[in-house]
Amino acid sequence: MSYSLTFCRFSEGELTEPDMAEVRAVLSPYDTAPEEMTDGATEFCIRAADGSAAEVSVFDGIIGVERPQAGDVWKIIIELADRLGSGILIPDGTFLCREDMRAHLPEGMESDSVFVPEITLEAFERIAGPFRHPLT
Repeated sequence: MSYSLTFCRFSEGELTEPDMAEVRAVLSPYDTAPEEMTDGATEFCIRAADGSAAEVSVFDGIIGVERPQAGDVWKIIIELADRLGSGILIPDGTFLCREDMRAHLPEGMESDSVFVPEITLEAFERIAGPFRHPLT
């Protein structure tokens, strides 16, 4: 079984598309196949300097993060969520998001959400972690 996360952002109760230029700006320095990076790229394999890796894909306004390994790749993942203003749907069903998204969530979603001033690794680990080897 692999660990996965979903990033999404809402405006007036509706899912919004992520800024793909921002996605590429955050992920391209860590992409394992930079020769395949194009303006239309929606799938990325990223690797941090410590060797930890994850797969990231964008589809229909949602960003999926698959098989993130314990290590510095988490810093990249969290930076992506914060820079996009996205919330993070954690596998247990909790939605971690910035306070400024509260008024934009779809009806009924607020009760399953945890609101923070900004998405940071520390905030994420308080809700979903900490992440150490082996990642479960």
